[in-house]
Amino acid sequence: MSEPDSRSGSGAQLSMETIMEKVQFMPEGGKRPVDFFVLEEAKLGGKQYLLVTDSEDGDGEALILRLDSGDTDPDSTYVIVEDEKELSAVLLLMRDSLEELGIDIEE
Repeated sequence: MSEPDSRSGSGAQLSMETIMEKVQFMPEGGKRPVDFFVLEEAKLGGKQYLLVTDSEDGDGEALILRLDSGDTDPDSTYVIVEDEKELSAVLLLMRDSLEELGIDIEE
């Protein structure tokens, strides 16, 4: 799996009290994989999204990633969602299930 080079301004602060699946992403042009923990998955408009965090324990930085490769592509390509309307729509879909898990999102 891969992700873009930067982790710019589309993150959210969060607090969590749950065990999460760890996934590794290989940044384009990167030499080392980056570990993220999956908080939630969602589908919107036929696209798949992941809410990930860089910290398994305590407060961490969160990003919403969108799958930009096809289902038959052997290497999944995820990009950071930066469009405010798209971010808001995906967070709205995820908000209820995150609250049930005790995860607070601050945009």
